[in-house]
Amino acid sequence: MSNASCSSSGSSQKSNKGQNEGNLKWWQLSLVGIGCTIGTGYFLGSSIGVGITGPSIVFSFLLAAIGTYIVFNVLAKMTAEDPQEGSFCYYAGKAYGKWAEFSCGWNYWCSNILIMGSQLTALSILSRFWFPNVPLWIFAAGYAILSILVVLTGTKGFDKIEDLLAIVKFAAIIMFIILALAALFGWINADNAKPTGLPNSAGELFAGGFKGFWASLIYAFYAYGGIEVIGIMAMQLKKKEDAPKAGTVMLISLTFVYVLSLALAVTLVSLEAFHEKESPFVTAMADYNLAFFPHVFNGAIIIAGFSTMTASLYGVTNLLVTLANGGDAPAIFAKKLDKFKSLPLPSLGLATVGLLASIITALLLPGKIYEYITTAAGILLLYNWFFIIISSFRILEFKIWNKIFGFFGLALILAAISGTLLEKAIRPGFFVSILFVAIIGLVCLKMKKGWIKTKSKIRYY
Repeated sequence: MSNASCSSSGSSQKSNKGQNEGNLKWWQLSLVGIGCTIGTGYFLGSSIGVGITGPSIVFSFLLAAIGTYIVFNVLAKMTAEDPQEGSFCYYAGKAYGKWAEFSCGWNYWCSNILIMGSQLTALSILSRFWFPNVPLWIFAAGYAILSILVVLTGTKGFDKIEDLLAIVKFAAIIMFIILALAALFGWINADNAKPTGLPNSAGELFAGGFKGFWASLIYAFYAYGGIEVIGIMAMQLKKKEDAPKAGTVMLISLTFVYVLSLALAVTLVSLEAFHEKESPFVTAMADYNLAFFPHVFNGAIIIAGFSTMTASLYGVTNLLVTLANGGDAPAIFAKKLDKFKSLPLPSLGLATVGLLASIITALLLPGKIYEYITTAAGILLLYNWFFIIISSFRILEFKIWNKIFGFFGLALILAAISGTLLEKAIRPGFFVSILFVAIIGLVCLKMKKGWIKTKSKIRYY
């Protein structure tokens, strides 16, 4: 498995090595892609989207799927044409210069550190469903240690564990779809309610109006977050040209289960029943005589969150290595100890420190303040998606329809980002993301002189 990272300038020798290595089949990449993508953004975040736009959330997910496919497709094509260790950040540097490479790398590192802390806090809260008297910090510490142990198993162990968790998560969604269909057809009786059915008017379909629909896009994109990691992993395919096929199959599978499951959820109960502290799928089945369901689905959400959190930890650990190799981070973070030849422990150590700081922040600060920070982290990821597309415009030879498709992807990403300004609860997250971008920009300006001096040593072509 490759790393979720930004490339150094890289030597041709390393590039050739990267091209020759790889043992993944396209369907294995699709499976890992599902595992890295399905997370708490879908299981929990979608509930907020339903609350602000109503049944039209299914259209938000369809639009987000199109935007996600555009990002993956161009990244996969760039990877197949020029496989590089740093993937999207390398291509940003190739297209626009060292400042773009540096910015994408640290932008991605910061956003993933924040997201990991957020997910770890969510996992701790969900675990109190069974153990309400256990302090949050005990669960947080336990999940953090377990995640670090998974990363220490190396690439092979990580891939096997992620494959297993992907199957569990996907199976949980299929289980909900089967039970929801049974409820919809009357095969399972509810105690005090009956399915609300399909919306009969545009007002019912777009319950929050155009403004609500626009604001809901960010939650749909959250559910597909992590797709850039799959583009990076395309380097490990036996046949690099299979990358677009792997992504297409993965996104079709995800979109199908996402849209169908959400469509069923909004037809089973009224919109007033949904709230941000409970999965929409648990809410939809609450009135049915299925005592096991809340326990099973709560477990599935925990597995989903742990899986994506561990994938992020693995990614940022390797990210720091290529930042160090490129001179964008201290050289010590590129070192690997003899006992762990496949793992850079200094880089993992810094990621762990960042994770612990994020956990402490999550547990000490009021909930809404930390929601702002995690929203900003999600927006930062979309900034990188934006850069992936505009980098492809300079690197790939596009026909007119490919360019139109790319510009449509940019429009969807900008719509999702700007939509956060319409929702008061997450609006500060937009401004926090701008603050992060400003800080990274100031660092770029400070390092500009050094990059000019070493420009002759940087080979982007």
